[in-house]
Amino acid sequence: MSSSATAPDKPADHRHDESGSALWASGGTMFAGVLMMVNGILGIFEGIAGIAKDDVYERVGDYVYKFNLTAWGWIHLVLGILVTVVGWGILKGASWARATGVALAALAIVAQFLWLPYTPVWALISIAIGVFVIWALCNDRSDVAGP
Repeated sequence: MSSSATAPDKPADHRHDESGSALWASGGTMFAGVLMMVNGILGIFEGIAGIAKDDVYERVGDYVYKFNLTAWGWIHLVLGILVTVVGWGILKGASWARATGVALAALAIVAQFLWLPYTPVWALISIAIGVFVIWALCNDRSDVAGP
């Protein structure tokens, strides 16, 4: 008997499947839902700060994608509410939430890229969170019937 053979009395290791990332993705989906809720709530606060007081964020000089800070506040507020609701849907296992989560995470990445000159560190963190959320939601195969 070769040393690479598995003993019949030992349970099979089910942590890895064909893709090798199923364990990360299944746990990552739950984490993605939590991240979306936290990122959405912070986006709501960011939006409220932009709407309530225009001097919270420093104005940028000549920036191609420059909007009024109040407009940015409304963008972040609405996007934050939507991201929070979809994050809640992901945590509840709603079937509509995964595809909507991918779309909203992509939209949030674009919004944070455009918001980059105002809060560069937080925008980069939000972009990284969005990339992880997209990866986790696209790699989760928990609802696909398997063998």
